[in-house]
Amino acid sequence: MNTPLKIDFVSDVSCPWCVVGLGALEQALERLQGSVSASIRFQPFELNPQMGPEGQDIGEHLTEKYGSTPEQQAQIRASIAARGAEVGFTFNPAGRGRIWNTFDAHRLLHWAAEEGAPGQQLALKKALFGACHGRSEAMGHHDVLLGCVREAGLDEARAREVLASDAFADEVREHERFYTSNGIHSVPAVIVNDRHLISGGQPADVFEQALRRIAAGEV
Repeated sequence: MNTPLKIDFVSDVSCPWCVVGLGALEQALERLQGSVSASIRFQPFELNPQMGPEGQDIGEHLTEKYGSTPEQQAQIRASIAARGAEVGFTFNPAGRGRIWNTFDAHRLLHWAAEEGAPGQQLALKKALFGACHGRSEAMGHHDVLLGCVREAGLDEARAREVLASDAFADEVREHERFYTSNGIHSVPAVIVNDRHLISGGQPADVFEQALRRIAAGEV
């Protein structure tokens, strides 16, 4: 029996644990082929909605926001890099340099879901993750975002129109409010069938076990 599962993956482009979580979720779904059939939609969450267009040095930002030291940040980067390797993602060993406002990236992801072909929102999400975390590119710059659009095989001319306007801004803000008002305050947050929450960048084994139980109606 192939059980359909609706998965909302709430995340931010700038979140490294979201990269890990997506990779592990995909590994779990591969193991469950023939047992479940999942449709994934990426939902917006901004870790730093007030970030200015010029961005901020990542080390300075983490110290201001979390009080972490450079040594602690280096340890976390090493941990994330190890988890990334487990799911086949290589984080930039030089680090990210700066953190950027990601609202326009979320607008493009919403557009890809609304107007793109099946699978193109996922392709765009992966392209954005690669640009942000693999190559440390400036995620607030439209040329970078358009490069991700091309990589995902989406309509670049239409993407330029979206970026030059406020298209999908209201929809993205509405979705952000919906998830935060329903208790989502950290990401990744994986919501299955609108009922079951799997929080954090869990290993593939955890996703696999949870999805098996949900599909079997055990929870």
